[in-house]
Amino acid sequence: MATYFVLLGPPGAGKGTQAKLAAERLGLAHVSSGDLFRENLSAKTELGMLAKGFMDRGELVPDDVTIAMVRDRLQRPDCKNGALLDGFPRTPAQAEALEAMLSEFGGNVSVAPYINVPMDVLIERLSGRWSCRAAGHVYHEKYNPPKVAGKCDMDGSELYQRDDDKAETVRRRIEVYLNQTAPLLVHYRQKGALVEIDGTLPIDDVSRELMQHLGAAQS
Repeated sequence: MATYFVLLGPPGAGKGTQAKLAAERLGLAHVSSGDLFRENLSAKTELGMLAKGFMDRGELVPDDVTIAMVRDRLQRPDCKNGALLDGFPRTPAQAEALEAMLSEFGGNVSVAPYINVPMDVLIERLSGRWSCRAAGHVYHEKYNPPKVAGKCDMDGSELYQRDDDKAETVRRRIEVYLNQTAPLLVHYRQKGALVEIDGTLPIDDVSRELMQHLGAAQS
């Protein structure tokens, strides 16, 4: 029987990295909503062009378009054993649509791990990024600082901080995610599928704990 997991976590929690690693180890497809949108837009598929119309008008892409993309992806051969979903669902309505879809495929969401990281840690991780003007080399003031403050190690050009990486912008992004996702956490908690993982632990420890939960559900 196919196994499906939904991995949850705010920006800066390391969810994308953990999703790729876990999917490889479990032999499941990694289905990222971001990758799915980029693929459909790049290939100019019917769904991609439909989504582009909404995005060009500054509107949210409706659930039914996103769900259709996910349905198409989950019907591909590499998903025959199931998938690890990353970035979808984002709301209880999307979660219910996903469950209805998976029941057609003879499966359900076995476990929904949530990589939990406090707001102050997320802001520190995300707002410390600086890029060089010449080639976009990326540094972090705490985790990967340049040898000379304000200068790129590679080409000596000035380092600057993009608007997206400024603390106030980062805080807003995280708040939007947390407000949007809070009902989803309640949804999966009520289903008995939610497990919380301490995302402040070292990457290897987060991976180990994540694999324990996913591996137990898959076996």
